[in-house]
Amino acid sequence: MKSTHTLADPRVETALRRMFERAEQDDAVAAGVDWGPGRERMTPQEHADAAAGIYMPISTAGGELLYNLVRAVRPATVVEFGMSYGISTLYLASAVRDNGTGRVITTELSKEKIRSARGTFADAGLDDVITVLEGDARDSLAGLDASADFILLDGWKDLCLPVLRLLEPRLAPGTLVVADDVTFTSMQPYLDYVRDPANGYRSVNFPVEDGMEITCRL
Repeated sequence: MKSTHTLADPRVETALRRMFERAEQDDAVAAGVDWGPGRERMTPQEHADAAAGIYMPISTAGGELLYNLVRAVRPATVVEFGMSYGISTLYLASAVRDNGTGRVITTELSKEKIRSARGTFADAGLDDVITVLEGDARDSLAGLDASADFILLDGWKDLCLPVLRLLEPRLAPGTLVVADDVTFTSMQPYLDYVRDPANGYRSVNFPVEDGMEITCRL
């Protein structure tokens, strides 16, 4: 009997293919963005609004890795920091669907991206397992009503460590935390933190595009 999974659902395949194709224009779109006084002087909301046309996708290999990890761990609550247009969210939600239990709580600042992603999630048949929290994740996740059983950190890189620290009281031993784009220099404070055994983690780098750090809460 041929096995099936949600990533093979034509609705999900179509959504991912469309978004990955559009993401191929990210460099050209980013080149035309008016960053005003400069990125380093912008608030997270200003940065998100300026970058609303940029997909910033996870890699295909990274998405497949996330799917497999969530299938294996079977978390009740997956927390994603930084949804963008929802490519990584689809991988997470597909795994949750195939597990038969769980939910994805994701965060995003850009109203334009939220509007588009919600339409995509509905078209893909996964909107019932995804909750989108609008606004700064440091505010929206402060009231999380459950433990964080699996975390993906893929928002603004200078905020990955503050978001992790915010969620730490909700991390049980064995919880996996995955951070994307760890080759970026702005991720170094985060890497220094999770790679220091004194902070209660065991961490390993996984060599997908732009790097992923897979960290286990000890």
